[in-house]
Amino acid sequence: MTGTGPTTWAIVAGGGTAGHLLPGLAVAEALVADGHDRSSIHFVGAERGPESTLVPEAGFTVDVLPGRGIQRRLSFANVAAILDLLRAMARGIGIVRRRRPAVVVVLGGYASFACGLGAVVTRTPIVLLEQNRKAGAVNRLLRRFATASAVSFEGTDLPRSTVTGNPLRPEIRRIAEHPDPAGARAALGLPADRTVIAVFAGSLGSRRINQAVRGLVDRWADRRDLAVRHVVGRRDHADFVADAPELPADGLCYQIVEYEDRMDLLLDAADLAVTRSGGSVFELMAAGLPAVLVPLPIATRDHQRANAEAVASTGGAVVVPDDELDSDRLERELDRLLAGPDTVETMGRAMRAAASVDAAERAAAVVEASARA
Repeated sequence: MTGTGPTTWAIVAGGGTAGHLLPGLAVAEALVADGHDRSSIHFVGAERGPESTLVPEAGFTVDVLPGRGIQRRLSFANVAAILDLLRAMARGIGIVRRRRPAVVVVLGGYASFACGLGAVVTRTPIVLLEQNRKAGAVNRLLRRFATASAVSFEGTDLPRSTVTGNPLRPEIRRIAEHPDPAGARAALGLPADRTVIAVFAGSLGSRRINQAVRGLVDRWADRRDLAVRHVVGRRDHADFVADAPELPADGLCYQIVEYEDRMDLLLDAADLAVTRSGGSVFELMAAGLPAVLVPLPIATRDHQRANAEAVASTGGAVVVPDDELDSDRLERELDRLLAGPDTVETMGRAMRAAASVDAAERAAAVVEASARA
């Protein structure tokens, strides 16, 4: 879909994943709330990303650029990928030249690099939006040209930075400002009188986390004080359903879910989480949800470990390296957290105190201050 309309005030470029796109949408909504016409904010994203549906649903226009991943070996597929990348570069630069925005907001991903180059060519101010403790590749490539950076963590390696936190999607902000755990549990079919543990790790899931939890469920079969909602992910869901343990009716409440459509309800309903540590750690903080964080070891620049350590330093989370996670280790960590009468509540308060619920407005203010008059 190619959007047209009146004068473009801002181009929000990037995406490819929800983790990149959703903060950009939150900032765009904050700019609209600040008085900018919705039609004056235009998105440029990846053809294979969620932006082709999520952006129009939010009422913004969008251009999508071709592209695919480049493999780390010689292959014919890489030739097509490089050609797509070159086409994306040309189109991205052309979009910025044609629309002449007052500012380009860079979210990360190849689409944002194309528009970032266009901003450099047209001398348009660039604002980098970074979700992680360690900046991604595109933001590092463009940082010397950036007018400003809106970062989620203190000490992120980008210039002219303002720590804003990671902008939250509206439904997460709602539960941060108006929590309703009882209503969320009722909506998800979770018991009102048990400690609820949420397990999730993205749309595909994490085999390491899944296997550790499966072994723990067998051990906890007779527990009447716990409920586990396990978002297994699309990769392992069929196997988990086929091999689901038979639990006593009055024992552990164990729900197997392929994909969580209402993550806001799960965050609101849970007392404790077991998860990875991408940009979603800010949703945990906003919900005041303590966590056992298991950083993805292959994440670029090991940024998930850096994220996890930053969150753990607030007192709201514990970090378990991926190669150390098994059922034994997870049981020890969870038992330790659940044994203390006030441990989970204290950690929840620490998470909430570290949250930046108004991050979208803070980032929007950086964009406003950086835009060309």
